[in-house]
Amino acid sequence: MDSKKKIFWSIFSLILAGLTIWAVVSQSKGISLKEVIQSGAEGDKRYLALAIVSVALYIWLEGVAICSILKGVGYKRSPFRGILYSTADIYFSAITPSATGGQPASAYFMIADGIPAGIATAVLVLNLMMYTVSIVVLGIISLFINHRLLLEFRPVSKIIIIAGFFILTLFSLFFLSILRKGNKVFDVLTRFVKFLHSKHLIHRLEPKLKKLEDTRKEFVECSDLVAGKASVMVKAFFWNLIQRACQIAVPAFVYLTFGGEGGKALYIFASQCLVTIGFNCIPVPGAMGIADFLMVDGFTNLIGRDEAFKVDMMSRGLSFYICVALSGIITLIGYIILRRRRKKAA
Repeated sequence: MDSKKKIFWSIFSLILAGLTIWAVVSQSKGISLKEVIQSGAEGDKRYLALAIVSVALYIWLEGVAICSILKGVGYKRSPFRGILYSTADIYFSAITPSATGGQPASAYFMIADGIPAGIATAVLVLNLMMYTVSIVVLGIISLFINHRLLLEFRPVSKIIIIAGFFILTLFSLFFLSILRKGNKVFDVLTRFVKFLHSKHLIHRLEPKLKKLEDTRKEFVECSDLVAGKASVMVKAFFWNLIQRACQIAVPAFVYLTFGGEGGKALYIFASQCLVTIGFNCIPVPGAMGIADFLMVDGFTNLIGRDEAFKVDMMSRGLSFYICVALSGIITLIGYIILRRRRKKAA
């Protein structure tokens, strides 16, 4: 992993987080973070507990999904190892502008656990595909819950959400094509490596080509194996669907914590499904700012502006800022333990 690049994006994300929080608070017309926290502390503890559990399940279930795919291709790993794969993905996806920013970090720990690079790559591509498909499916479900929710967003929000539907669908097809036509992808990579060598940007061509060829064989073997096992695909989709639903449910539980109505909580969930589709197509670290804008826009028509800001601030605090911070800590601890083990082995 490029340490300087990771440090840069970490600092950039902290600054962006601070600016986002300031912007949300300044737009909330007198609603302070202290007031939001106090409202949560005085609210219904049962729903607050459900919101916290949903965040924990969001972290846990990504690891479960990855481990279920690994088990299906002959590399059984415990769910506790899966937590590290999950937190690495969540943390680095949140601090980098790319939606796939966490996959290399997750692959790093998988390879350190003895999983071949090609297998790890194929597993993460499949998991990312199912992750993306589950968002689109939840968005479609939200329209069945209340098809008018999309119409109640502002025009700019509608454009972002509709674009999100289109882009995420294309991403899903793209990931599927990578799994089905892995040889062609590696052909392109091989030509690119040779081009870099011809320009004297990389040295020792043969070892690199051999490593790439070994990875190709592992990747194709894994993708062929997955294609022949429908149960692996179904389980991967199921765990990803539940994982995304847990994260999306956090605003609904926060709304109920504040004493909200049960019927409207379902619409909050449906609205958040559309919000998630919208901000997942924006190349901003953690969708900071964009997610808040869409959430307040979607929730205002359901529960009023003041309540929308309160739900946004607390739910984003739980499902994003605390979640990412916790994931970063777990990832750092895992990395330190791994480094120590390697030193002892040496």
